[in-house]
This record gives sequence, structure tokens and C-alpha cells, in this order.
Amino acid sequence: MPDLNARNLLNPADPPERQREKLLVIAEALMRRVEQATDDGGAAYAQFQRAAMLEDQVSARTRDLERALDLLNQSNARLGEANRETEAARQNLADAIETVQEGFALFGPDDVLVMCNSRFGMHMLDLRDHLKPGLPFDEYVERVSRSRYLALPEGETPQDWAVKRRRRHQDRHVIFNVRLIWDRWLQISEHRTGNGGTVIIQTDVTDIIRLEREARGRMLDDQARIIRATLDHISQGVCIFDAERRLVGWNQRLGALLAIPMQRFRMGVGFGTLMERLEHEVRFGEGMTAQRFADWVMGGPGRPALSFELQHGTLILQAHAQEMPDGGFVVSFTDITAERAARAALSAVNETLEARVMERTLELADALADAERANASRARFVAAASHDLLQPLSAAKLFIGSIEAEALEPFAHEAVTKAQNALDSVEGILAALLDISKLESGRLAVSPVPVRLDRILNPLREEFAALAAAKGLRLTVMPCSAVVFSDPAYLRRILQNLIGNAVRYTAQGRVLVGARRHGGMIRLEVRDTGPGIAEEDQDAIFREFHRLDAPASASEGMGLGLAIVERACAALGHPLGLQSEVGRGSCFMLQLNRAEGLTEAAAPAPRRDLPEPQGTQDRIAFLVENEPDLRRAMTLLLEKWGVSVLDAANGEEAAALIEEIGILPDVFLVDQQLGEGMSGLEFIALIRARHGFLPACLITAQRTPQLAAACVEAGVKQFLKPIDARALEAWLAALPAAA
Repeated sequence: MPDLNARNLLNPADPPERQREKLLVIAEALMRRVEQATDDGGAAYAQFQRAAMLEDQVSARTRDLERALDLLNQSNARLGEANRETEAARQNLADAIETVQEGFALFGPDDVLVMCNSRFGMHMLDLRDHLKPGLPFDEYVERVSRSRYLALPEGETPQDWAVKRRRRHQDRHVIFNVRLIWDRWLQISEHRTGNGGTVIIQTDVTDIIRLEREARGRMLDDQARIIRATLDHISQGVCIFDAERRLVGWNQRLGALLAIPMQRFRMGVGFGTLMERLEHEVRFGEGMTAQRFADWVMGGPGRPALSFELQHGTLILQAHAQEMPDGGFVVSFTDITAERAARAALSAVNETLEARVMERTLELADALADAERANASRARFVAAASHDLLQPLSAAKLFIGSIEAEALEPFAHEAVTKAQNALDSVEGILAALLDISKLESGRLAVSPVPVRLDRILNPLREEFAALAAAKGLRLTVMPCSAVVFSDPAYLRRILQNLIGNAVRYTAQGRVLVGARRHGGMIRLEVRDTGPGIAEEDQDAIFREFHRLDAPASASEGMGLGLAIVERACAALGHPLGLQSEVGRGSCFMLQLNRAEGLTEAAAPAPRRDLPEPQGTQDRIAFLVENEPDLRRAMTLLLEKWGVSVLDAANGEEAAALIEEIGILPDVFLVDQQLGEGMSGLEFIALIRARHGFLPACLITAQRTPQLAAACVEAGVKQFLKPIDARALEAWLAALPAAA
């Protein structure tokens, strides 16, 4: 009877068949015990009842086990089918990679060989037995590096090759060539897969490399023939040496230039053969010796190009040595005998020409010096003459101004008026001549500052309004408050000449003066409806003493206005333009730079607060003038205005007189040029230093910007000779009364 102790009861870990077997044994044992039971208390029935219940449980458990067994059998069937499909797919993959013409190998993400085809190791027979799944990549590289079929590069050990191979394995994609023995080549292409594995493809490229070699050899042969043909057809002698200084190329011209038989030239001849010829039969030029040339040849890589001359018999050769990339060098020889002869002849001709040029240059220099001296003399003469003429002219104007015109007879009054007009014309001519002299001599000094145009245009409108109205013309000066960069004095002179010409030459119609804005520029325009200027005459009108309608004259104009305008514009950098049409009028255009963001330079602040003007009566004026006639004329004029006059010929005399009489005048009228002593400004500075600020004006014929600036700085009014009597009287009348 089977052992039914606790160890033989049902064990959940047993297979279903074993559990079923145990349950059947238990059921049979219980049935036997029920049948053998004889107790009258119904124990046997109870035993039977329990056995029946147990049998039902065993039957239910048996059915459950049978269902589980069926499910397990189905799972095993599906797993078997999947295994068969996987094996079929694996076999198909193996068959597929086996058909690949290149060697193929797949390494997993852990760098272990998964599979490869038979071609993968066909080029290294000593490696084929080790190419099995599970082979680590490092071991694969190590075995390849020690393969007897691998042709290592010169100087490289198997360990070095293995290190380089593993370094390349770190890249995602890499392609390189590997050389094998018997001049065979493999191209290795390595790529990463999506899961981090590696695919290696080996392609035999031996035929491709051999074909490339053959093509390269044919190309080199063709190039060698081309180079040979080229060398034989150039006029230079050429020899080429390799890195070992052996002759590898030359041409026939080389032998002709160096007088060396061609049989002496052959492949592999050392440089010493050529050097021996050079040492004994040629003479090196200045700065070069045979030893220096030999040192250059024996030098290492990085030699600079070398050029020198040498003489062989009657030939003069230019040699040029140049290093090549492979460490060799090429030397060329050029026959420059004819060039040297031509240069010598040219040098002789140049010496003759240089002597003639020097002679002519000296003549021109003398002529230029004479012209400059003449021009300087003319400028000095004009300046001196203008100054000397302005003195008596000023005196004449003052004498005429002192005449009581109202008390004269009509005939005498007319004569005085005409004399005054004539003197005004002479004054204008002298001023124009002086301006022309300064402009031509280059002594014109301009001082561009920010200038408001209305400060220039408004006075010109008032100045020419009466003249234009007298001719029946309509003068229009458009208002413009723009600020430009210019010299205000010369800008006013330019516009004054242009407007004066427009009024003078316009018989009827109008004269228009206006400004147009063009970006950062202002274009001033003076338009008239005059006769116009023909195109062929538009250049001539800017010449001195040139007028189109009449000859130059003192009464009608000397033709200097536009000459002054053109030169002043050039000095100021203001482009000047002209548009004119005969019968329709002319337009002169002047372009100026705008002073963006700036305002007109402020006028000097008064030295002190001045009371209201009191006129000229009962004033005391001190006149310092070294010209007696001008001093007498000024005295008469001032006395006519009710002014008491003290006068002196120079500053020293005036200062002494003031100290002697102990009386200070109300105003000083001082000439700038007082002889060899102090100047007018120096005298005024001396008086103010001694007695405090006193009104003063400077009377001068000097028209320089420097003197004008000095007067402004000192707070001194400037009057230019010849003196305008009306302007002088107005200034005196505007002076405050003495405190």
C-alpha cells in the first residue's frame, strides 16, 4: 500500500499529472477503508460520505487541471510555431547576407559578434576560425592587427594599428582602406545601427585601386611628355632636382646656355656635376658666390627663393632657384644679355635726358621764381597802392563831406555830388582790386562760422530796394532763417555782387533771391529776367575786367564782381553754378552746408551797461592820425557835427597830451598804422589800461579778418578807409553821454 503520510499529500509545485495520480491513490485508499469499516455507530457511512465528497473535489480539481493542461499545450504549440518562424527568419537573414558580395558582420550593442557571412573573413584565412558569434570586437581587432595577411604601413606596429582601428570604431560612420599582402586592398565601411550595434562591410577594391594607379601612371606619363615638350620650347634653360639633389629633368636650352654637352645630362646625375661647371666657367654676379649657391642647395626644407646673375663668356644669365613641395628644387637660367645692353643704352640716354631735364627744370624754376616774385610784387604793390590811395581818397571824401552842400549854388552843389559819386566809384574799384589781389595770392583768410541767412539777406534787401525801384524792377528776397557754415563778411560780399549784377543788367521784370533746402545743404539762388547769357559766354563772365554788353569802366563797372564771387566761393568751399537762357534771364546758384543743431555765433557782450545815446553835439573826440591831410579833413568834418577835436600824429604824442591837459575825451578815433611806434589797437589798449574803458573806433585801410576779429575782441568799432561819413556820424550819435 502506498505511503500516505503528510509528505505524500498534494504539493502545489507538482505537475498536474502527478497531482492527479496522488488524488486517485487517496480516493482508492479511502474507499477501501469505508468498505472495511464495521462500527455500528455509522462511522463507516460517514467515512463513505466524506470519501464521496472528496471524490467530487478530486473530479473538479481534475477537470481544472485538464483545462490548464490544454491551455499549456496550446501555448507550447504557439511557442513552437514562433520558434520555427524565428529560426526560419534567422535562416533567411543568414541566407540573405551570405548572398552579399561584400564581407558582412553584425556586432551587437555590447560590441559582441552576432553574425557574419563567409566572405567576411575570406581575405584573412588565419582569422576565419575565430569569426563566430560571441567574439568581442576588441579581440577581433587584436587578431586582425596580428594577421599575417595584413600589410602594415612602414614604421607602424600591430599595437599602433589596433589603437587607430579602435579609435575609428568610436565614430558613427567611418570608411577607410586597408592594405593586404600581395598588393590587395579592402575598403572597410562601418555604420551604427538604431539599437547601438555596428555593421561592418568589407569590399575588395583591389581592381579599382589598380585601375586608378594605371590611370594616374598614364596621366603622369602624359604630363611628363607635356612638361618635356614645354621645357624644350621655352627660351629658358631649366634643370630639376629631387629631394636627394639628383637630376630628374632638364631641357636642351640648358646645355646651350651653359655650354655643357647634352650627353653629360642623364637621370640621377648629382648636383655636383652642374656645380663643377658653374665654379670653373661662370662668374657670379654681385652678392652671390658658388659657395652660397651650394649652401642653399644643401639646405633643408623651407628654403626661400633665390635669384642672382652670372656671366658665361659674353652671355649674362639671370638664375632663379625655387624649392618644390617634395623637397626638390628647380633652377632656371634666362639670357638677359640683350636686356642688359638695352639697359646700358637706356641708362646712357637717361643720363642725357636727365641732364636736359635738369637744365630745363632749372630754367623753369627760375621762370617760376621770377613769376612768383612778380606776383608777390604785384600783390604788395596793389596792397600798398590801395592803402596809399585810400589815404588821400578818404581825406577827399571827408573834405567833401565837410562842405555845407545846402549853402552852395546849384551848379556847385551838383559838382560836389558828382565828385562824391566819383570818389565812391574809385573806392569800389580799389576795394575790388584789393580783394582780387588777395584771392590770387592765396592770402585770403576765411573764418567759417554758423551764420543765419536772414542776417545777411535782410540788409541786402534794404540796400538794393531803392535801386531796383528806381529802375522799375520788383526785388523779392524770400525770408530764410536757416543757419549755414560760412564767413559772414565774404558771404555778404558774394550775394551783394550777384544781386547788384542782377539789378544792373535787368531792364524790366523782377529779381528773386531765395533759398532751397536739399538734405543737409542750402542752395541760394539769385534769379533775374535779364537778357540772359549765351552758353559760350558763361565761362568768360568770370574773368577779370570782362563785361558782355560794354567795355569795363569806372562808371558802369570794371567787371570784377563775378571774378571776386568765383574766387571767394572757391576759398569758402561753396559750389557755384549758373543756369541761363538768352532772352529769358539767368540764375546764379550757391550751395552751402547747413549747420544742423547749431545757432548763429553770439555777438560779443558789451563791456558795461551804456546809457541812451545823446547825439554828437558838445562831444570831445581825440583823433590820432599820422596823415596830416586826413587828420585835417577829419577835424573839419567832426567840427561841422559840433564835436570838439583834440588831435595827435601818433600814440606816444596822444598819451603825453592827455597826461598834460588832464582831460579825457568822450571818444577816441584812432588810425591803425601810426608809423614806427605803437599801432592803433595798442594805443587804445594803453589808454584803457590807464583810464578805464572808453569808446573808441579804429580807422584803417587793412581789410584782414584777423584785424576785424581783434577789433571785435577788444570792443572797438572798425571803420575802413575811405571813411563813410554818414556811418561815422551815426556811430558817434549812438554813443552814450559821458558820465
